Amino acid sequence: MIWIITKYLLTAAMVVLISEVAKRSDRLGGFIAALPVMTLLTLFWLYIENQGEEKIANHAYYTFWYVIPTLPMFLFFPYLLPKLGFWLTMGISIAITVACFGLFALILKVFGIQLL
Repeated sequence: MIWIITKYLLTAAMVVLISEVAKRSDRLGGFIAALPVMTLLTLFWLYIENQGEEKIANHAYYTFWYVIPTLPMFLFFPYLLPKLGFWLTMGISIAITVACFGLFALILKVFGIQLL
């Protein structure tokens, strides 16, 4: 139980750190958020918890493919935010990401990569 609490605290600390840095510097906050910090932490936790190399490698592999369809959201969000407000922009951004993911999954399926 202590291990799970430690994982939660360290992982949450990263989110808090990024949001606090972003309050002070848009660029530095964005840079830190763009780093694969959560993915690296996840890989670290999987390794520490004696998950097999195949499991760890698969996590990194699928993370790569799942990141790509999220990228358009980062272009639309700053464009829509001043026009539509935060909540509507967030909803549209989520819808864009879901649509991009579905389309991307269909495209990759042609090449033998199964995301769904």
